Amino acid sequence: MNENLTALVPEIALLAAAVIGLLAGSWLPRRRQWIIAALAAAACVTGMIATAFTMAEGREQTVFSDAFAVDTATDAGRLTVLGALLLVGAMSVERMRHHRREAEYYVLLLLTGAGTLAMIGANDLLMLFAGYLLAGVPAYALAGFAKDAAGTEAALKYYLMGALLGTVMLAGIATTYGAGHATLYGELRTALPSAAYGLVATGLVALLAGVLFKIGGVPAHFWVPDVTDGAMAPVAAYVTTLPKIGGLIAAYRLLHQALPTSEVNWPLLLAVLAALSMTLGNLAAFFQTSVKRLLAYSTISQVGYLLMAVAVATRSDLAQRGLLFYLAAYALTNLGAFAVVTELPDARTLDDYRGLARHRPGLAAVLVICLLGLVGTPPTGVFLGKLQVFSAAIDGGYTWLAALAVTNTVASLFYYLRWLAPVFWSTAGDTPADAAGRWSAAVAYVAGAGSLALGIAGGAALPLTTGPLLP
Repeated sequence: MNENLTALVPEIALLAAAVIGLLAGSWLPRRRQWIIAALAAAACVTGMIATAFTMAEGREQTVFSDAFAVDTATDAGRLTVLGALLLVGAMSVERMRHHRREAEYYVLLLLTGAGTLAMIGANDLLMLFAGYLLAGVPAYALAGFAKDAAGTEAALKYYLMGALLGTVMLAGIATTYGAGHATLYGELRTALPSAAYGLVATGLVALLAGVLFKIGGVPAHFWVPDVTDGAMAPVAAYVTTLPKIGGLIAAYRLLHQALPTSEVNWPLLLAVLAALSMTLGNLAAFFQTSVKRLLAYSTISQVGYLLMAVAVATRSDLAQRGLLFYLAAYALTNLGAFAVVTELPDARTLDDYRGLARHRPGLAAVLVICLLGLVGTPPTGVFLGKLQVFSAAIDGGYTWLAALAVTNTVASLFYYLRWLAPVFWSTAGDTPADAAGRWSAAVAYVAGAGSLALGIAGGAALPLTTGPLLP
């Protein structure tokens, strides 16, 4: 049994920082709580450096009885999650500064980030569920962190949906274990083809229910708009970004490794769910006036596009690199849009952004890059990600799904332009919205520039997402 702890440096860094932060935060005076935020940032940077070394040296391995895999998908997911967690933490500085529970906020972020990393590398059903819980429970507390009416409602809905679908997921694990007499993906790969079709199908559907909740896909998407709208803006940025990275990579690994030759037609099921998610998300976003709810429905539609790669996990060699690259591009672009929302806390509706280009041209430029980037406009990273995923869908035999995705992409331009139109339309009486501070603006500029850089330098980044999954 390989018990190499150095393979888990990113996960250990986050957990160690969370424990130290919880203990130290209990004794630090309020004016010194920023030290925990710095500790969280240091843990993220440490994890990214360790991941970069792992990728450079090609140290692919499975550890702890093959329950956790360190391979290309794990490393790419780690970089995306840790980078996104760093941006969310920076985005939260003004909101959390001198808050009486500042230390607890960053501890919760670290714990839920560690859970997301556990899901990404999970090579065993029990490890997958442990990651699901560790990523979920702290996130419920984050949703209601402000302790206002909207946040409390958001936390309650988030928790109830998570508890329900988590229980369904656990039942799916038990059913799958009954069918394959194993929880390791490699052992299920050989056992499930000869197992009873009904057991395998039931277990898979129940497992996917938990994953769909985590990523906010149809039909487990009902919590997304309410939680995004009710939670603080940095938390909304988190729940619409990081859980998707963990859930989608976990689903890809599960289906690719445990069920590649199963008689259950899961590719068609995922294709239908992808079609429903992208279409419902776009239609619901059309006439939204709240910027946070618009971004919430936008993220549901993005899940639909990303699920296309999962649907063809075993049918196209383009699926893995398309999924991993798209996730990185989406994380930067979505966080850039939310950073602008965080920087302008009083601008809650589309009309509140009227004249932004005149008063704050830098933020307006970032908003243009990020919103058109979410559409998939070149030269942003999402454009290249969509191109890879759409090509994978066609290569995998789902041309109809790719055509529907293109139609939805064109249609999504409508509601993004509804937001951008008032940005460039100003009158003499317009007054600029109050800004939160420098940190959120800095995150917006970094994320916007990163989205463009990832699109322009995609040729250098794509090879980092190509490599076999470990059995």
